[in-house]
Amino acid sequence: MPPMLMSLVFNRLRTAPAPFFVRPVAVEGPAAGASQFRVDVTEDSGAYTVRADIPGVKKDDIQITIDGDQVAVSAEVKREKDVKDGERVLRSERYYGKVSRAFSLGQEVDEAAASAKYADGVLELTLPKKAAAKAKRIAIQ
Repeated sequence: MPPMLMSLVFNRLRTAPAPFFVRPVAVEGPAAGASQFRVDVTEDSGAYTVRADIPGVKKDDIQITIDGDQVAVSAEVKREKDVKDGERVLRSERYYGKVSRAFSLGQEVDEAAASAKYADGVLELTLPKKAAAKAKRIAIQ
């Protein structure tokens, strides 16, 4: 192919309309932080408070388990994004996965009194501490 013709072909390919070549514009999905979520744990004299940022998740897709002083929070993440130009779909991206965090607290949690609220993408757990067992003195007979 003559160099002049080859140059013309490459220039046409480079300046072709957008649907011909699709270039990545931004990093999304797990690389953009979907594989983890942020957790804040605070403590007062009677309870632990856990705040977890889990945006875009339905409350039915969140699971919380408590075992003694071990707390685990997991969620099923489903994100879909379509970029349309009229009726034509230019890009369609999907991410499905599970995110989770687990940690130990300094004292056992009273599972029966624990509560959870989820609003505006923030999960808030109130985890009352179990009363420490007091030493019992036994009388000798």
